[in-house]
Amino acid sequence: MNPIVNSIVNPISRRAFFGRAATGVGTAALASLMSREGRAATGGLPGLPHFAPRAKRVIYLFQSGGPSQFELFDYKPRLQEFQGSDLPASVRMGQRLTNMSSAQLNFPIVPSKFSFQQHGHSGAWVSELMPYTARVADELTFIKSVYTEAINHDPAVTFLQTGSEIAGRPSMGSWVVYGLGSEAENLPAFVVMISPGGGGGGQPLYDRLWGAGFLPSRYQGVKFRSVGDPVLYLSNPAGFPAEQRRAYLDALGELNQGTLEEFGDPETATRIAQYEMAFKMQASVPELVDLGKESAGTIDAYGPDARKPGTYAYNCLMARRLAERGVRFIQLYHRDWDHHGGLPKGLPKLCKETDQPTAALIADLKQRGMLEDTLVVWGGEFGRTVYCQGRLTATDYGRDHHPRCFTVWMAGGGIKPGITLGATDDYGYNVTERPVHVHDLQATILHCTGVDHLRLTYKFQGRHFRLTDVAGKVVSEILRG
Repeated sequence: MNPIVNSIVNPISRRAFFGRAATGVGTAALASLMSREGRAATGGLPGLPHFAPRAKRVIYLFQSGGPSQFELFDYKPRLQEFQGSDLPASVRMGQRLTNMSSAQLNFPIVPSKFSFQQHGHSGAWVSELMPYTARVADELTFIKSVYTEAINHDPAVTFLQTGSEIAGRPSMGSWVVYGLGSEAENLPAFVVMISPGGGGGGQPLYDRLWGAGFLPSRYQGVKFRSVGDPVLYLSNPAGFPAEQRRAYLDALGELNQGTLEEFGDPETATRIAQYEMAFKMQASVPELVDLGKESAGTIDAYGPDARKPGTYAYNCLMARRLAERGVRFIQLYHRDWDHHGGLPKGLPKLCKETDQPTAALIADLKQRGMLEDTLVVWGGEFGRTVYCQGRLTATDYGRDHHPRCFTVWMAGGGIKPGITLGATDDYGYNVTERPVHVHDLQATILHCTGVDHLRLTYKFQGRHFRLTDVAGKVVSEILRG
């Protein structure tokens, strides 16, 4: 029933009756409603966390486009023996292909042209393209057996971020904030930042990827921009001083409160909270982006782009500053990892942009004692094929999408450091040890924050939904005791 239509057709609505005619009962009901809304906005839902969390916050470093595991973390020395030969049908096993390589007459195997070495006490294999990440290898847990169901970018990204290939579900960050609330009084609980990648292109990223879906919209991510105000409409208009804005918001709040009392629409409560948050952010965001108190050594550790808004290095530094200020879920997207061709030239550029800032973030968090309760996740939406897409030459090759196995690493926040889980065959084509589905990864992230993925649900259209849909098992092997 639409409460607005109902109030027009029948002015003495049930809600209005309880709100006006029976003031005592109506006030008690409203107080209960606001109490629930207030808990969800600050301290989370009653009963959450379900158990003691190891991670107070999550920083997700999403590499959009599908980084090639062959050139980065999944070392396959035997591919040198197979170079140029056709991928055996017994390995491919009829796996579906994208339209970009389905018409190829053969599928020539191409090994990585970049060298690998083992690093740290863990002996993790890391490519020469990631020298800074190699230095922090003992802090990381590599999962080399992640697999997904989607073979194209948008459904794959949507699946990893929301638990469904179909758009419209709440994002992972929204689920976490819905369940656990916020520890930041003057900043959003869920912040998103995007960097374009060296090529300036890459697959599009839609706002629904950090949207709240069918959850109340107060739980959606807030995207920080790289040009102008970090958040739209944050500054007061010219000639509109802060004291006038405060008076304006107070008056608007009274109007919205009256609407909330009459109709009980949670989106009205969202508007009230968002206006207040915007007012608080007028002071907190300028302080957040002011790097004046950061030491030169810290900024230098993140790389030469750390002072340039919109770069991956800057966003990594901001992620640490947001985490310090109590932001619950911080999502970084870095685009342009989609190398169907020109991989030997294109991939090193992406690694140069991201390797140093990523490692600096890990080291910075550890130095400040924050890595222990901050979960950091690195990965894309799928992997790349062992065979070359298009023409293979002595100096150039590309790789198509590959959902059957790819590498994700995690660090901090309840994760055992310095281990590798899962394995793929000699062709890097199929998982041979400990497969980890996307829903398993999501369940594990929630577990680290103290949330049982089976119990964090929301009823919508007659069904109880959850991030992991009807699947997902926590990857217990990588969790600290």
